[in-house]
Amino acid sequence: MVLGLDLFGHRFLRLGVLVPTPLVLAGCEKTLSTVHPAGPAAQHIATLWWVMLAGAVAIFVFTMLLLALAFRKRRDEEGAEQGREGLWLAGLGLAFPLTVLGALLVYGLVIGERLMPRDHPDRVTVSAEARQWEWRFGYADRPGHQTTGLLHIPAGQPVDVEITSVDVIHGFWVPRLAGKLDAIPGHVNILRIEAWEPGDYAGVSAEFSGAGYREHRFTVRAHDAAGWTAFLEGTE
Repeated sequence: MVLGLDLFGHRFLRLGVLVPTPLVLAGCEKTLSTVHPAGPAAQHIATLWWVMLAGAVAIFVFTMLLLALAFRKRRDEEGAEQGREGLWLAGLGLAFPLTVLGALLVYGLVIGERLMPRDHPDRVTVSAEARQWEWRFGYADRPGHQTTGLLHIPAGQPVDVEITSVDVIHGFWVPRLAGKLDAIPGHVNILRIEAWEPGDYAGVSAEFSGAGYREHRFTVRAHDAAGWTAFLEGTE
């Protein structure tokens, strides 16, 4: 019985290592990694991801513990084990997961509230128009000017991206700066992004929108103060 329990434990230990491995490796490509944030919105999302992962691991570990205990030979020495099954099931099997999930739900709602685009004195507004297969960007501070495949923003300032589409539903996503938001024909969605430092940040259309969507990419270029002024004046 002990040998069987040991084999059972080793198998679940290996499973516990192998299951999270693809999730960890998914964040290895830094240019499109949500766990390498380069702005406040992405930082909130990355923190939420790690908190959710910790909660999932905790629930998984305690569930495996309950399952392992179920394989143990039940002892009945002077009633020592009588009634403990109900305690395990009600405590770890029900109360613990509900507590963890409830806490994660509340935390997720708090993070979601922080990601809402609120008024800010330094806010910059740009537009993003999707089509098969390109992104066109416009600038409220430089009327009439458009760029294709390259969105210019100032570093260190909140930027509201007004997202729409002229054909089908696309997805605007710059993983290191913010979460994903759909581009819907006839409707404008607003996404708040911000880059802490100047540089180029990769963006993708994270929504299946027909053959070719995998190459529907763009770049967000964050400028320092001088670079942003030069862009607005057309002297870059």
